[in-house]
Amino acid sequence: MHQFTVVPVEEQHTSDYDSLEGLTWVDYREGRYCSRDPNDTVSSDGHGYHKEDSPFLNNADSSKGNEYYDRNLALFEEELDIRPKVSSLLSRLANYTNITQGAKEHEEAESAEISKKKTPKSPSMGTLMGVYLPCLQNIFGVILFLRLTWLVGIAGVLQSFCIVFMCCCCTMLTAISMSAIATNGVVPAGGSYFMISRSLGPEFGGAVGLCFYLGTTFAGAMYILGAIEILLAYIVPKAAIFKPIEPHEETTAMLNNMRIYGTMFLTLMCLVVFIGVKYVNKFASLFLGCVIISIFSIYVGVIKSAVQPPEFKICMLGNRTLSRNLFDVCAKTTIENNTIVTTKLWDMFCTKNITESCDEYFVQNNVTEIQGIPGVASGTIKENLWSSYMTKGEMLEKKSLPSVEAPGSRKNLAVYVYADITTTFTMLVGIFFPSVTGIMAGSNRSGDLKDAQKSIPVGTILAIATTSLIYLSSVILFGACIEDVVLRDKYGDAVMKNLVIGTLAWPSPWVIVIGSFFSTCGAGLQSLTGAPRLLQAIAKDNIVPFLRVFGNGKVNGEPTWALLLTAIIAEFGILIASLDMVAPILSMFFLMCYLFVNLACAVQTLLRTPNWRPRFKYYHWSLSFIGMSMCLALMFISSWYYALVATVIAGMIYKYIEYQGAEKEWGDGIRGLSLSAARYALLRLEEGPPHTKNWRPQLLVMLKLDEDLHVKHPRLLTFASQLKAGKGLTIVGSIIQGNFLENYGEAQAAEQTIKNLMTIEKVKGFCQVVVSSKVREGIAHLIQSCGLGGMKHNTVVMGWPYGWRQSEDPRAWKTFIDTVRVTTAGHLALLVPKNVSFYPSNLERFTEGHIDVWWIVHDGGMLMLLPFLLRQHKVWKKCKMRIFTVAQMDDNSIQMKKDLATFLYHLRIEAEVEVVEMHSSDISAYTYERTLMMEQRSQMLRQMRLSKTEREREAQLIKDRNSLIHPTNVYVDEEEMMYMYPDKIQMTWTKEKCESERNRGRTSTPNSFRELISIKPDQSNVRRMHTAVKLNEVIVNKSHDSKLVLLNMPGPPKNQDGDENYMEFLEVLTEGLERVLLVRGVLSKVESAVFPCRNELKIIRIIIWWNLFEWEDCAHVQSLMLACQWW
Repeated sequence: MHQFTVVPVEEQHTSDYDSLEGLTWVDYREGRYCSRDPNDTVSSDGHGYHKEDSPFLNNADSSKGNEYYDRNLALFEEELDIRPKVSSLLSRLANYTNITQGAKEHEEAESAEISKKKTPKSPSMGTLMGVYLPCLQNIFGVILFLRLTWLVGIAGVLQSFCIVFMCCCCTMLTAISMSAIATNGVVPAGGSYFMISRSLGPEFGGAVGLCFYLGTTFAGAMYILGAIEILLAYIVPKAAIFKPIEPHEETTAMLNNMRIYGTMFLTLMCLVVFIGVKYVNKFASLFLGCVIISIFSIYVGVIKSAVQPPEFKICMLGNRTLSRNLFDVCAKTTIENNTIVTTKLWDMFCTKNITESCDEYFVQNNVTEIQGIPGVASGTIKENLWSSYMTKGEMLEKKSLPSVEAPGSRKNLAVYVYADITTTFTMLVGIFFPSVTGIMAGSNRSGDLKDAQKSIPVGTILAIATTSLIYLSSVILFGACIEDVVLRDKYGDAVMKNLVIGTLAWPSPWVIVIGSFFSTCGAGLQSLTGAPRLLQAIAKDNIVPFLRVFGNGKVNGEPTWALLLTAIIAEFGILIASLDMVAPILSMFFLMCYLFVNLACAVQTLLRTPNWRPRFKYYHWSLSFIGMSMCLALMFISSWYYALVATVIAGMIYKYIEYQGAEKEWGDGIRGLSLSAARYALLRLEEGPPHTKNWRPQLLVMLKLDEDLHVKHPRLLTFASQLKAGKGLTIVGSIIQGNFLENYGEAQAAEQTIKNLMTIEKVKGFCQVVVSSKVREGIAHLIQSCGLGGMKHNTVVMGWPYGWRQSEDPRAWKTFIDTVRVTTAGHLALLVPKNVSFYPSNLERFTEGHIDVWWIVHDGGMLMLLPFLLRQHKVWKKCKMRIFTVAQMDDNSIQMKKDLATFLYHLRIEAEVEVVEMHSSDISAYTYERTLMMEQRSQMLRQMRLSKTEREREAQLIKDRNSLIHPTNVYVDEEEMMYMYPDKIQMTWTKEKCESERNRGRTSTPNSFRELISIKPDQSNVRRMHTAVKLNEVIVNKSHDSKLVLLNMPGPPKNQDGDENYMEFLEVLTEGLERVLLVRGVLSKVESAVFPCRNELKIIRIIIWWNLFEWEDCAHVQSLMLACQWW
């Protein structure tokens, strides 16, 4: 049998560890992990590495078992500071406690003495006390006691059952999704906000978290309004400050009373919460007891009504219901001392005499009394099955009673019971839904639960099942026990101003009245306690910058500022003053919260992320999708305009967080969804080449960094942002010369510098820095490997090599030319902005001017497309476009201009067209002299490099004689060394060889000077220089005042010996121009148009004349001619 030794690890008391998936990891950084076994043989050398105190296994001073444990880990000893021992990690995990922001810690922190004496207790709550009962208390609320009977009377038993069933199914499906999320790791304080933010990202988390906060705040206002309604309507009606003078002013007076008393109650409750949460928690059990006793009394009353229904008579005039609290006797006349005496009811409908001044309807209809609570066995459920929706001001009528229609006086309306609002099915859904909310109470208390991953699913689902059963059974029992006109009587006017549900309760209606009053007060306190803490949790996450101040509070952590904001928002709900108006508002916010809980579960399930491993197994993505659909449907069913407002608020918060840039990264599901969508899109792009209509320049911008890792030409990024305008792909790349292992940190710093510059220039794209021992190889690798799949660059933007003439180092221009060759080989377009420092910034605006295009060779339409894209940006928007082309002497320039205009018309580009005629002329002396100077300069530089080679050879000779190894710079390109020192070879030095090399060095300079004086320019170079000079004269003459000149960039020569001359030709071609963009397009067609072949062949015939482009591959012309034959 294997034997294991458990080594105890000393506990470290730290509080600011980073956590992953709810697990607290050990911080082993320097100065934080100080505990060390005195017998440990592995110690630190002070530089992050470990050394052994004793290398011998039989050290007599070592006697404890953990010594051998450390020796067994000798292979890992250098990494123990960042990779801790398993025993240490397991010790941390075993002692892990979930610190919550719940009320329990605040309660202990309020008393300094208690906090000093007591240590935080480990969670000990079980499923019953920690989840089930709190959920019951939060779900049962004001709607059950004040509006459920009225809802059954208006909608009927069948539709009411449907409403309740839909709402309960919605919360049950949400609870299943919530259980899956809650059991996928530890859920600290924050409840649904934590679940959504960690599952869908900070943007969704912040938006839905704030919506949930607003819903909880308005729920507090709704509970306060419910408590005030119970107080003023059923407990102390005489306490009303505003009293109606006229009958139609009763509603207004009631609303004003609600506002006054609601504000007073809100202030009192906020003071209680501010003074101490412990008082709220102590009274929570009392409030829960009131709820349970009230519901129990209702069921007892239902059972009793089957045998002995309670006596609540309803007075009816014809089929109209009368407000019983205004009179005592339900009759027109009564007999007192054998005399017929008129009653108070008579005096309400009649004035002086018996018949003449009485209300006509009162005269022609009889006054009767019916039983208000006939009992469960009476069969009244048949009358209550169907809906009876009413409009505002409509009287409550019982259809089964006889009635004679007659006109009545409006001054008698106060005697009747009538509807105060217009009712519809959708409105009732919005009013009822708050009665099924509160399912998050268990997840909010996860820090107090002994086994949260077991208690939250079981307790929450059982609580929803219990409440759903009670609600559904109550709908049927209310319809079976209570008369229909009583059910439709919202405020109990027909039953002597009694609470309608209280008339069914046993032993007295006061059980329900008192119980509902205290339960609504308790629910209001719970909302005012929970909402500030939810806002504090959002503020502390720092994802909504303007809420940062609400993360602060008292010394003990109480969210004082958050409580103040909650009170202000709740006051707006109090000022609405109508329970029926506030309920749909909070329904929207809760439904949105539940919608995203379901979405989070569905997304995580469908993505199958490795981290998605819930202990709760009874979930499926289809259930989450159904729950999400039901939430969305209920939002628009209950109130479509409230739903739109809630959606707009959530969308604004989402975009605000996205705009500000959320700093949190929680590995959310939306990021995983984005990765899946990106993968799918990339695979779709691989199915075929992009169509011409979809072609746009996808840029790879090559930046050069200085020694301090600063970008030398930041205007390259400015130009890229103006060209792209936020569309398509932009990759910014740079090369660092060196070794990757040694320069990794430098590459990271350079990448961060470039990203900061991209943010300043508002360039949306990616950054990639490559470390390479050879710059040219690094550029080639970057051009080849950037991008992924179909999202690869097709255009390279690079700067001009300024100062190449003054540099003795050929690398100044050879890297540039090699990059041109690499882009050509890769069939990529190339853009070279010359004099880029003169290019406009994004803050400048050109109010006038031209963008001139000199169309010399056809490059697939790149020259036509670039000005169009630039003019989409606000900097170049007001510039006009001009296109120049060149004609020979034997061409019809007028017809060429017409053909070019037709070509642009097919391209749908508006531009001025001009054909420039260039007459043949002899080569000027200036051209000949300039060519001669160019070749002499090249020869001189070559001689300078050769003389430098002589010095290197002498140094090599000295080093070889002393048997020293010649040091080689690992960062110097071998190919460049061979170019700089072409005659440098490895040789064995002898005396004869040494003398010959010295004599060669003495005689080389005069010969080289004579060759330099007698040099004659090459005729092909003269012809090319002539073309460059003449073309430059024409361009400067026509475009000297233009804002930007675009012209075709000729390709480098196939023979690399002429590379220096190529650079000189480009300089001559662009002399005298302030802003030049050299464009080397791709052979493929990038503009979308169909044009006549005759026009294109004429242009090709003209282009061939130009000797400047003799180096170009004939494939340009051949492919274009073949394309015209196909067209």
